[in-house]
Amino acid sequence: MTPAQTIARTYQRIRDHNDPAIFITLRNEAEAIAEAEALAAKDAAALPLYGVPVAVKDNIDVAGLPTTAACPAFAYNPTRDASAVARLRAAGAIIIGKTNLDQFATGLVGVRSPYGIPKNSVRADLVPGGSSSGSAVAVGAGLVPLTLGTDTAGSGRVPAMLNNIVGLKPSLGLIPTAGVLPACRTLDCVSIFTLTVDDAMTALSVMGGYDAQDPYSQRREVGSLTAFPHGLKLGVPRSGQLIFFGDAQSEKAYADALKRWQSLGATLVEFDLEPFYETARLLYDGPWVAERLLVIRDLLASAPDAVHPVTREITLAGNRISAADTFAALYRLQEVKRVADATFAGIDALVLPTAPTAYTTEQVLANPIELNSRLGTYTNFVNLLDLCGLAIPAAMRGDGIPFGITLLAPGGADAKLASIGRVFHADTKLAVSGKAVPQPELAPVAAPPSDTIEIAVVGAHLTGMALNRELQELDGKFVKETTTAADYKFFALSGTVPPKPGLLRVAEGSGAEIVVEVWSLTPAAFGTFVAGIPSPLSIGTLKLADGSQVKGFLVEAAATEGARDISSYGGWRAYMADKK
Repeated sequence: MTPAQTIARTYQRIRDHNDPAIFITLRNEAEAIAEAEALAAKDAAALPLYGVPVAVKDNIDVAGLPTTAACPAFAYNPTRDASAVARLRAAGAIIIGKTNLDQFATGLVGVRSPYGIPKNSVRADLVPGGSSSGSAVAVGAGLVPLTLGTDTAGSGRVPAMLNNIVGLKPSLGLIPTAGVLPACRTLDCVSIFTLTVDDAMTALSVMGGYDAQDPYSQRREVGSLTAFPHGLKLGVPRSGQLIFFGDAQSEKAYADALKRWQSLGATLVEFDLEPFYETARLLYDGPWVAERLLVIRDLLASAPDAVHPVTREITLAGNRISAADTFAALYRLQEVKRVADATFAGIDALVLPTAPTAYTTEQVLANPIELNSRLGTYTNFVNLLDLCGLAIPAAMRGDGIPFGITLLAPGGADAKLASIGRVFHADTKLAVSGKAVPQPELAPVAAPPSDTIEIAVVGAHLTGMALNRELQELDGKFVKETTTAADYKFFALSGTVPPKPGLLRVAEGSGAEIVVEVWSLTPAAFGTFVAGIPSPLSIGTLKLADGSQVKGFLVEAAATEGARDISSYGGWRAYMADKK
């Protein structure tokens, strides 16, 4: 089909589906088709989203369409696209409309809008999930293959589960938020809804990247998909820590998902979930409620009845937060972040239920705040801890309610989560969306370009560590995490700033396996990187556990005299976490 035919079909599907609560504003169909026809003059191969119809949550600016945030009294008419939308257009996407949401992106249920409640695409009596309700339903109902949401406390993940689709919540600052109406500006992310993980990564590769116009943009790389890693370790909560609010079917679905991970070769490692629960409580019991208030306090003062009653009740609580309360919460958050860092020292990602259960619209309208809060049990802490997340379908329960899991990892590991999540989703063989469409065959991951050089890093250059930016600034690509052969000793070097380890080769089999990350660099970037390595470190050839060889960091033997042997930790993250 041509792009114009695809766009025409999209509008016909919207008419046939006949749910006026999904979209707040639809773009003029003739205008959208004309834009699609103009793509014929462009090189399709150079446009990764050539002719793809996209819908955008109505708290994200699209030039020519009003931004309402589901509050007519607040509406304004932007003259330029949000940065994320502009990047979609530049990649060939066609914007077809603005989708409904929980007003001012406050809610996880999708029922707090004067524009109606979108019907869940899987089971009509269920809530659609929020706040990105219209965006999730538009994908789940087969109206468009890609939509944008936002995610502050789970709004890009909970509705993904409830509509049996993929929800990608990127690392903070990876997709610019310029042109996005804030909920909590320090925590907001533009999120992505698609049918598959690969589609979500295509969209992320288009929108991700630094934006000098956005003060919250960060210099983070999207990364590339890799093969499913050997020795994958996934964190699961300790026995008795999970909460399902009496939903035995969700509890069983989660247990089955863990068995699937094990069958794929993952090792499950228990961790303490309580600090994460504590962080979640900070979001709505702490000063971030006041941050939500900032956006609409003038409207609340001049026309309080224009704000949804539940939204009004939640945000007005921000008036009770003092400056002292704010600093106390920030101090505690910093302490809990250290605990979270230590948790990830020995694992690749956490695997949690996306939500503990599901509720009908009738149930939520009768108990709007408590049930909404329950849906955020496993999502509210994520942005406060600067984690990235990927929500993927895991099962279709016997009662027709979809169940999903979410992978979580430190910021910057988006491609890593996608690389493992895509394999899990494919292995479920679940039909996608509310239309029960068969999953496409999982495409093989392209091998790293032959004109790159792989290098193994062991210390301060690991993802999230102090010097990882040096790899990112050279456009380095994360390839995989693995371990060396047991031919090395590992030392904490003295007097290095930032702290650095040294990897010393010893007799074959007389050392320990040490965790390394393998990155790829162009030859020019590799030369630049190596030229900046200070003595006593150097680049040599490392032997990995699978017998392969790769360039990597080694240390001069003289520098290890008197240095602490930390080989027993098995890696730098574990040592640094214990040191804290």
